Amino acid sequence: MNKYSMIEPPIDELRKIVGNKFLLTSLISNRAKDLSNQYFAGDPLDSDPKVITIATEEIYEGKVKAQ
Repeated sequence: MNKYSMIEPPIDELRKIVGNKFLLTSLISNRAKDLSNQYFAGDPLDSDPKVITIATEEIYEGKVKAQ
């Protein structure tokens, strides 16, 4: 089970980390697409990947940053 619920990580915190909501949306979308491609290319993330949740967690934890 993920350590975050539907409201975690908080959107306001993510916006502060990234800078603005448009960049945040783009960053989440691009990372989720990368994760999805990895999953379907045979590099399984888990049995039922929730790529948007994973992408959001990675941004919140500082693993993914805007360039």
